[in-house]
Amino acid sequence: MTPEQLAGAVQEVIAALVEEGALPGPVPDEIVIERPRQKEHGDYATPIALTLAKSAGRPPRDIAVLVSERLAQVPGIASAEIAGPGFVNLRLAASAQGQVAGDIVGQGERYGHGTALAGRRINVEFISANPTGPLHLGHTRWAAVGDALARVLAAEGADVTREFYVNDRGVQMDRFGASVMAVANGKPVPEDGYHGGYVTDLAAAIVAQQPGILELPEAEQFIAFREAAYALQLAEQQQVLDLFRTHFEVWYSERSLHESGAVDRGMRKLRDQGHVFEQDGAVWLRTTDYGDDKDRVLVKADGDLTYFASDTAYYVDKRARGFDLAIYLLGADHHGYVNRLRAVAACAGDDMDANVEVLIGQLVTMMRDGQEIRMSKRAGTIVTLEDLVEEVGVDAARYSLIRYPVDSPLNLDLDLLVQRTNDNPVYYVQYAHARVSSVLRNAADLGIDWRATGYDPAVLDHEREGELLRALAEFPAVVASAAELREPHRVPRYLESLATAYHRFYDSCRVLPRGDETVTDQHIARLWLCAATRQVLANGLDLCGVSAPDRM
Repeated sequence: MTPEQLAGAVQEVIAALVEEGALPGPVPDEIVIERPRQKEHGDYATPIALTLAKSAGRPPRDIAVLVSERLAQVPGIASAEIAGPGFVNLRLAASAQGQVAGDIVGQGERYGHGTALAGRRINVEFISANPTGPLHLGHTRWAAVGDALARVLAAEGADVTREFYVNDRGVQMDRFGASVMAVANGKPVPEDGYHGGYVTDLAAAIVAQQPGILELPEAEQFIAFREAAYALQLAEQQQVLDLFRTHFEVWYSERSLHESGAVDRGMRKLRDQGHVFEQDGAVWLRTTDYGDDKDRVLVKADGDLTYFASDTAYYVDKRARGFDLAIYLLGADHHGYVNRLRAVAACAGDDMDANVEVLIGQLVTMMRDGQEIRMSKRAGTIVTLEDLVEEVGVDAARYSLIRYPVDSPLNLDLDLLVQRTNDNPVYYVQYAHARVSSVLRNAADLGIDWRATGYDPAVLDHEREGELLRALAEFPAVVASAAELREPHRVPRYLESLATAYHRFYDSCRVLPRGDETVTDQHIARLWLCAATRQVLANGLDLCGVSAPDRM
């Protein structure tokens, strides 16, 4: 019996009491089921009596008596006891608690998935780097977290599109092209240009591909270098992200936004909503009506569009493509965009609380021997995604970036992440999966076909078995909360606690028979429990985009 099933049982009891007139309605939509801090208080507890006391006009303990008497009669609940001012502590029968393992094995890869977001189309935009250089550590954090967020949203039933907005228009692209052209011609890079070994690599690659490029007139040569460098650098970003297991359904070009007429359409929609005005020869959007600190210029007095005009058009275009919610994952220097983008949604006639969300991620620092690593081999002044993967591997990089809340700065200890010890969180979780896999392989070697043998969950009555079963039962709620709160770090943190529960179980409960011992119902049940644990570890690691090795 899972916490969700218990909540349903409590809800049915309340509904019956309301129908009988023993309690006033309505029946609560949500029932809180908690794990008691002290194991002697039971397997689960609910404060439902405290919740209903005010509306019922009765002491919480009186309500707790009514509820506990009915719950004690529910199949699968061994006891329901009143504690404190009105908590109801619940103990599950071993058969009901153990059934969780059977459910997990039966559901397989679907276990942990829900339907809370079914029918919602969500656009998750993250990284969105200029195609003018390698992806740096800040981009790397979003590459891991943005993808993990998309995975947990999809696990809750959402139709998710990962989108990368390619900033391929404007002055930065021109500076990039000028930098590559200068290096190719043996000239110094402009002071406001791009430096680093990657610029030299790009210049050499372009000249090798287009031997006659240096013979072109300067204006033509500049365009040729800019476009060729853009194509090569974007292709490298895509290749690196594929290696990092971060795949985008949409690569959206800023240029295409302008060329397709989306900017004009966006401007027209904002005008129709009545929030566009003219002042001092410029065209403005009145974002202060919706919490922005100042109104924003869309078209400058000289007729040039601002970057904000692209931002507004891009949001309107996302909504026109049918997305119910646009989630933006932005860097630490983009705090001002939170109210700005919310105001854009409101100015476009949308609900800024329901149709747009902006998440801000903090900086990442790489540390070795207690010292910050500051320089990249190729980029010169930044540490890149490639640098991190080269140092610790994809699994360790992704897991370590996901397991912390993004709104706090992160120091990555490279010395720890390459260790094959329990101090390394990703190793600890992956080792648990490998350990379970080894047990199941050994069972097969002994000729034990646990799947084909009757599973009796009632024999799983050891304290450590109960702890592990309750941990397994929590997984769907963890995934649901990770999606609802946009906090994918909850998944790896849960996996670490699950790994601990499994190791404690394994150390206390012998799974396989020894020597000529007869295979008992208990051996079979514990193998089901092992299989369920392996499935949940694999499902959770998959939500992080991290591999689940069978051997380590």
